[in-house]
Amino acid sequence: MKKIIVDGESLTLDQIAQVAVGRVKIGVSSAVKKKVQQSRVVIEDAVRDKKIVYGVTTGFGALSNVVISRAKCRQLQQSILMSHAAGVGEPLSDELVRIILLLMINSKAKGYSGIRWTTLQALCDLFNAGVIPYVPAKGSVGASGDLAPLSHLALVLTGQGKARIKGGWVTGKQVLKKAKLKPVTLAEGEGLGLVNGTQVMTAIGAWVAHKAKRLSKLADIAGAMSLEVLLGTNTQFHKRIHRIRPHKGQVDSAANMRRLTEGSEIISSHKDCDHVQDAYSLRCSPQVHGASRDTLCFAWQTIETEINSATENPLVFPDGQILSGGNFHGQPVALAMDHLAIALAEWANISERRIERMINPTLSGLPSFLIQEGGLNSGFMIAQYTAAALVSENKALSHPASVDSIPTSANKEDHVSMGTIAARKTDMILENLQYVIAIELLCGAQAMDLFTNLKPGKGTLAAYKILRKNVTHMEQDRELAPDIEAVAKLIDGDDILNSVERACGELL
Repeated sequence: MKKIIVDGESLTLDQIAQVAVGRVKIGVSSAVKKKVQQSRVVIEDAVRDKKIVYGVTTGFGALSNVVISRAKCRQLQQSILMSHAAGVGEPLSDELVRIILLLMINSKAKGYSGIRWTTLQALCDLFNAGVIPYVPAKGSVGASGDLAPLSHLALVLTGQGKARIKGGWVTGKQVLKKAKLKPVTLAEGEGLGLVNGTQVMTAIGAWVAHKAKRLSKLADIAGAMSLEVLLGTNTQFHKRIHRIRPHKGQVDSAANMRRLTEGSEIISSHKDCDHVQDAYSLRCSPQVHGASRDTLCFAWQTIETEINSATENPLVFPDGQILSGGNFHGQPVALAMDHLAIALAEWANISERRIERMINPTLSGLPSFLIQEGGLNSGFMIAQYTAAALVSENKALSHPASVDSIPTSANKEDHVSMGTIAARKTDMILENLQYVIAIELLCGAQAMDLFTNLKPGKGTLAAYKILRKNVTHMEQDRELAPDIEAVAKLIDGDDILNSVERACGELL
């Protein structure tokens, strides 16, 4: 099994994707040990010298003015995990919990949290044993980091909370025994060092960004298929148009669609018709898709910075300085996720408009709802309803979470980011987008069946073939939900994208 060695500085979103699906182990760079140990000495010296250090020798939040006796400093660290584990709702997915653990390990490897080297190793052991802590999805306001969900996760390290390896949920103590691991007894400052960070919102953001990158290509594939069956022109993808408005996303999307439709007999068959311009959902697809691509690029860069950042408080420096700041505040992630939410919703918006054009005979010239014997058969009528419902839901979910703030901890924490909420709803939008694209691809394949004597472009032909290999043409009405799920699964498994890229080269 592959092993990823983290150093706190160079983790990538591509590595995160490998970790999410459970195909790798995690190790820590040997160079990390010295940094971690040096910072730990600083904490131990502060405790010995009875210094006032937030969260180490004091209470938390609004209770930071309460000094804790040296005899109770270790009890304080277990107390923070117990009291802060107040999350609710369904647990986060296994993939997300693996990413969170990875990000925690990577953050602590930077050497600014003050935890012991043995505790960092224990986190690695927990991950490598396949332990999945029970982490409720709801309860974080995104500052001081993701306190509630990270507390649930960290509890398992100490033999508390709930977790599983395979099968049902059991106690932390039981799962550690099954994994042949010993519970960690937290030392001074370690409880706070484990729960004060942005790893949950960042993990969700990283997973969304990774999947959105794939969907950006699928949106171009679906759009290219729709353009062909609606007898559109690929003139709007011409290099000269995009060279003089050189937004990178727009240029890349146009290049993809040129490549996908290259050699299309369907497009060339009507090049001399009197049709002057296509509808915006076809003609402006590079501009709309491209703007969302550029937003994804911004979110990707923000997340990649965050995953290699120290977001604890206080920050413990090897030279002996302990600084209390606000790196735990999730505002960078919150704004990036809210922006990405809108970008994903826009991909779905324009996709649904192309679906409508394909099923509407007035706009398409194709059979009503893409089915023979319309009236007896309703064809793809309700598939468009589903797309419309998903798009409408996305509009509600696109309201930015980051513009809200509710003071917490007796108004000590008087501005919070809501970054975890922003990330969670962006993940919901992404799922809806995947279904909308699946419906567009289904409609595109159904319409393409009508062009029996004309070949589509080499990229769209490859997409059509893999779709037809898995979902048959609809001759008469049948239950559509299984077909939509089947195509969504093809998208999720990269089957469509891989087939297309084998035919026409890697898409941008």
